[in-house]
Amino acid sequence: MTDFTIHTIESAPEESKAGLETSFKTNGRVPGLHGVMAEAPALLAAYHFAHAQFMATSFDAEEKTVVWQSVNVEQNCHYCVPAHTGIAKMMKVDDAITEALRNETPLPTAKLEALRTFTLDVVRNRGFVDEAATQAFLDAGYTQRHILEVILGVSQKVMSNYTNHFAQTPVDQVFQKFAWQKAE
Repeated sequence: MTDFTIHTIESAPEESKAGLETSFKTNGRVPGLHGVMAEAPALLAAYHFAHAQFMATSFDAEEKTVVWQSVNVEQNCHYCVPAHTGIAKMMKVDDAITEALRNETPLPTAKLEALRTFTLDVVRNRGFVDEAATQAFLDAGYTQRHILEVILGVSQKVMSNYTNHFAQTPVDQVFQKFAWQKAE
């Protein structure tokens, strides 16, 4: 197994220092994920950019959480599920939504369930979502724009989930109370 370095601002490659400084200013700390990504400055920069762009989508806080956590749970990310549980709390997302996502139980509204189902179709089928599933998503009140925004959210999570799989990034202390394991 490869041991990945979790960089600090001081230990990071020069090209990653500004990105980690931004992480520190935004979070009051350097998240472990960002510290790992700093080894590849382009990945850290791309992740920051993808995150900012996903935050600027037309999805509300609940919908962003559904996209993120659907991918995190599906991809069994031990780091991102607890992190996004904490982030959902900061975004004032109803705990019932967060718990349904973490436990893979029904969401409180049909529209949010349609978003989760579509997001999982995108992940599981690697973007080859059939016409019926796509139409069901559109019939739930979403648009072509939302299809493309789901792709953005999935892309962001691929970067973080895969990094955490390789690095086995320890869950940040602030999120350890939200530790999670996929149900067998």
